[in-house]
Amino acid sequence: MTHQQMLSFAIVAGMMALFVWGRLRYDLVAVLSLLVAVLVGIVPADKAFEGFSDDIVIIVASALLVSAAVAKSGILEAGLNRVGPYLRTTQIQIVVLVTVVTVLSAFVKNIGALAMMIPVAFQIARRTNTPPSATPSAVTIRPPMMASAATILLLRGGRASARRGRPCARLRPSRPAR
Repeated sequence: MTHQQMLSFAIVAGMMALFVWGRLRYDLVAVLSLLVAVLVGIVPADKAFEGFSDDIVIIVASALLVSAAVAKSGILEAGLNRVGPYLRTTQIQIVVLVTVVTVLSAFVKNIGALAMMIPVAFQIARRTNTPPSATPSAVTIRPPMMASAATILLLRGGRASARRGRPCARLRPSRPAR
């Protein structure tokens, strides 16, 4: 292992330790880690903040802002007051959250759907005394994959059918073979 690799692993280990410690905000830990990487020479100083120009950084930052706004707006309280009494078990919570995020992911970007639903997942967990770790993975991993897969299959089927002169043939029910 090279010297730079060892330094990189040491910085990542330090980040993990700070995240587990929990005394510093995660964004502060990230900036401190970047600055340490620049100081030890792993990241060139002129390229240190180049990643912030990437579109995904702006999308994730926007999603976090939307998530905080949704959480503080009171919309969650109104919706959860109606649905909350029916969400008694973790299984029901996961089914409802996965369904909602899957439907949302079909219409908006996955990160937007996640931004709206992660505060809902935490609110449900708090109200039902469910461990907070039980529901977020259901909200963040499964639905976007399902919605993306469904969209890809639908688009591929529509394109292939259109090339054969039968637009959206895969959407029609198939006839049984004779």
